[in-house]
Amino acid sequence: MEHCNVAEVELKNLSKSFGDQVAVIDMNMTIDNGSFVVLLGPTGAGKTTTLRLISGLEKADAGNVLIDGRNVDIETPAQRDVAMVFQQYSLYPHLSVKDNLAFPLRSPILKTSKSEIERKVTEVAEKLQISHKLNNRATELSGGEMQRVSIGRALVRDPAIYLMDEPLSSLDARLRADLRIELKRIHSELGSTLLYVTHDQIEAMTMATHVGVLQDGKLVQFGSPREIYEDPNSVYVASRLGLPRINILPADLFESMASNSGTIGLRPEHIAYGKGEPATVKRVEQLGDQTRLHLDFKGHAITALSPDGNPFAVGSTVKIQPENPLCFDDQGNRVAGSIA
Repeated sequence: MEHCNVAEVELKNLSKSFGDQVAVIDMNMTIDNGSFVVLLGPTGAGKTTTLRLISGLEKADAGNVLIDGRNVDIETPAQRDVAMVFQQYSLYPHLSVKDNLAFPLRSPILKTSKSEIERKVTEVAEKLQISHKLNNRATELSGGEMQRVSIGRALVRDPAIYLMDEPLSSLDARLRADLRIELKRIHSELGSTLLYVTHDQIEAMTMATHVGVLQDGKLVQFGSPREIYEDPNSVYVASRLGLPRINILPADLFESMASNSGTIGLRPEHIAYGKGEPATVKRVEQLGDQTRLHLDFKGHAITALSPDGNPFAVGSTVKIQPENPLCFDDQGNRVAGSIA
């Protein structure tokens, strides 16, 4: 599938409020050509508003949006050349799947020939495995098929950037997993620029080239999924990525810790066994590819990964010690720390 219309998108000091509600605060971010950027954060963090500011559906109170170096602040969504996929399917129920996919290409602005429309619709339908549904009406589709068509309507376009607002959140777990793989594959084939909004950290870890973590309208960290996971700059960021969640514990809980921090963060894989201090196994969780141990350590619940073969039974005592803990001050900001 040919694709050459990619663009860098730059946000400069972007801010937006709705009455007293501040949605986006002084945001600076560069979305590189061809990157797959995921904005991650809970409800109310400012993810969707950021997307709508880029698309032109909302007008910023301050700051600028640049697409391919062009200030687009006075341009309409159509002039900005963006394609959006929403959580809701937004299909035309009376039209066939084929006509739903073709609809954006029939815009007088795009001036797409009939043969080109036919080619693009056929190609996108194959990619999303809905070729056999082209003649069905949208009302005859399952939820998963409807969302595929919704995504397909964006993919037939050749926009400067694709903007996707939690497009998989209403699907069941298996279909979500399938479409994550599909979107990542399509992105790598198209080489397109994609900004994707979610509160689902698995989507962020598996699909993104870069993750932007949002907190109360602020971009608090931006980097590759691996960087954000291994080197978070706060407890908030550390808690956004990683399943099971990072263990946040008082720094003085382990006698071996010498730290100027108020708390430590321990990923489940950063707990070593055999020496250290005693903990009690409260629950063993078998997950096929891994086994999790739920421990009680001096009254604190800790989740850890068990060694292969899991030698520990419920009720048994194990000795644990931290490896590579992340250290945070009393405000939750990352600080340098060490183990004595």
